Amino acid sequence: MTYQELLEAAVRVREKYNQLNERDNNGAWDGDKLMAGFVGDVGDLSKIIMAKSGYRAMDDIDEKLRHELSDCLWSVLVLANYYDIDLESQFVESMNDLETRVETELAK
Repeated sequence: MTYQELLEAAVRVREKYNQLNERDNNGAWDGDKLMAGFVGDVGDLSKIIMAKSGYRAMDDIDEKLRHELSDCLWSVLVLANYYDIDLESQFVESMNDLETRVETELAK
C-alpha cells in the first residue's frame, strides 16, 4: 500500500467510528479524544513490549504486537489528518534532517 492508500483506509475507518459515535450520542471524536485513544494504544503497546522482553506474561505476543503497532499507526494517521498535517512530506523532511544531523555527528 502507498502512504495515500494507508491514509484513505484510516480515514474511512475513522468516518465509520464517527457514525457509530454519532448514533450512540457521543459525537465524533475531536483531537483531544483521538489523542487520548492514541495514548491508550501506546500504553497497550508498552505492556506488549514488556511481555516480548520477558517482563510480563502474555499469550500470542507477536500477534498482539502486530495489532497494537497497527492501532498506533492508525492513530498517528488520523491525528495528522485531523490537524491537516501532510505527514508524508513532513516525515521525509524530518528523516532528511535527522540523517544529516547523525552524519554530522558521525563525522566528528
